[in-house]
Amino acid sequence: MTSPLATIPAHDNHVPGDVGARLTGLLESLVTRHGAHHANVAVRSGDGRLRWSAASGPGGHAPRPETPFFVASVTKRFIVTLVLQAHERGELDLAAPIDGYLPAETVGGLHVLGGVDRTSAITVRHLASHTSGLPDHFEKRGEGPSLYECLAAGQDVAWTFEDTMRITREQRPHFAPQDLTAARQKARYSDTGFQLLIRIVETVTGRSFAELLTERILGPLGLTHTWLPGRLPPDPATAEPSPLHAKRRRVELTSMIESSNDLFSTTGDLLTFQRALLGGELFDDPRSLEPLTERRNRLRNIPVLRYGLGTMFFTLGRLMSAGRRPVTLVGHSGVTGTWLFHCPELDLHLAGTVDQTGGQAVPFRFMARCLHLWRT
Repeated sequence: MTSPLATIPAHDNHVPGDVGARLTGLLESLVTRHGAHHANVAVRSGDGRLRWSAASGPGGHAPRPETPFFVASVTKRFIVTLVLQAHERGELDLAAPIDGYLPAETVGGLHVLGGVDRTSAITVRHLASHTSGLPDHFEKRGEGPSLYECLAAGQDVAWTFEDTMRITREQRPHFAPQDLTAARQKARYSDTGFQLLIRIVETVTGRSFAELLTERILGPLGLTHTWLPGRLPPDPATAEPSPLHAKRRRVELTSMIESSNDLFSTTGDLLTFQRALLGGELFDDPRSLEPLTERRNRLRNIPVLRYGLGTMFFTLGRLMSAGRRPVTLVGHSGVTGTWLFHCPELDLHLAGTVDQTGGQAVPFRFMARCLHLWRT
C-alpha cells in the first residue's frame, strides 16, 4: 500500500463487539494480503437484526460502505428476476423457443453444430440455465485477445449486441441444447445467453432494459443507488462508483462497463434486492421463484460451481468449513470480484466487491472465511 490503510465501518452496524472486530480484521486482511487496492463488504442476518458493513483501502482513497461499485455478473440475478416476472405475467414462456420471440436476422445460425442449425431448439430456460451450448462472447475468438483478456489487462473496448451475435456465429457451440427433462444436463457458463434474455424481455414487453429494471425492481424496492452505466442514478446525490483496479493499478474501462449491460449498485441495495427476491416480494405468486433452484447442474468451465436459473450454488464442505457441517452459498458472483449470496443454513446474506479485473476467485475464499468466523 502507498498510504496507511483506512477502514470505514457503517454507522448502523449491529453485531457483538467481538464479531465486528473479527470481521474488520478479515476485511483488512483481504486488502493487505491479497494485493487488492480496496474492498467493500456487507453481512446481514435474514431477519435484519444483525448487520455489519465496512470498506477498507488506502487512506484518502478508501471507499465508504455506501459507495457504489460495478457489480458485473451479479446483474444476472436482476435479469432472471425480470424473466420470471415476465413468465408469471404471461409475457413469455420459459419453455418456448427463442426464435419465437426474436427475428431470424437476430438468432438465425447462432447454434450450428455438425452442420445442423439447432437454434430453434434453444428455449428461454436454456439461456437462463447455461444449457444451450452457446459459446460465451467473452471467451477467446479467432483473432485478437478475448474480452476476458482485455479486462484482465485493463484494456478498454466497446461492443454492441450485434457484435455479440456476430461473434457467437463465428464460434463453434460447445454442445447441443440439452434435454431439460433429463435428470442431468450439460451446462457451460455463457454471458451470451443473458444478453439474449435481455433482448427477449425487451421485445415481449415493449420496454427497454433500463425501463423494466426501474418499473419492476428498482422503483418498487426503493433502490435509489442502483443504475445502468451510461445513465444517471435515481438519487442524484449518489456518490461516484469506486474504480476498478488491476491489483493496485487503477484502470479505466468505461466502454467495456457500458457494453456489458451490467449494473452499478451498493451493498445496501444488493442486500435489499436479495432479501426481497427470496422473500417473494417481487412476484404475485411465491411459486414463481421455484425455477431459480429447481436444477443444480455442474458448470463445465467452472466446475466448483453448480447452476440453476440465474443462480450459482457453491458448497462449503467440511474441509472449507473447518470440520463443521457443510453449508451452501446461493446467489451470484462477478468477474471483477463481486458477490451477492445467501447461506440458507445460517440465514445469512453476504455482498461485496474487491473491484479487481482478475478477482473471480476472491469472493468464494472470503465468504468461506466469513462464514467460519460467523459460526465460531
